Amino acid sequence: MSGAARVFTAEFRIEVARRIVSGEAISALSGELKIKRSVLYRWRDAYREEGEAGLKRAAGRPPGASKTASPSTSPLQRAQQRIAELERKVGQKEMENDFLKRAFKRVEELRRNSGATASTPKSGN
Repeated sequence: MSGAARVFTAEFRIEVARRIVSGEAISALSGELKIKRSVLYRWRDAYREEGEAGLKRAAGRPPGASKTASPSTSPLQRAQQRIAELERKVGQKEMENDFLKRAFKRVEELRRNSGATASTPKSGN
């Protein structure tokens, strides 16, 4: 391969990760978007673990990888870490909500389909 590496916006990476989490096949997306599957798996995992915050940070070593900045961490850095943690949790809750909405919709569809025959009144007596 020749040329510079492609750079994707955080919004693009988030949208692709959402598509993967919602059930689209990584192989199909890889072909459609011309992005290596390994990159898509990395985006999916970052989105699952940290929500949108996992895909918004700049490329390079992830925060906390050095594990050396503990007592000397500034209040600003601690606040930023807390914000990232909360954004990650919000992202996880959004994924859980999306999953539960899809599951509820599926249950409702199954009830509607099976309820049409099961709810017919019996004749007799």
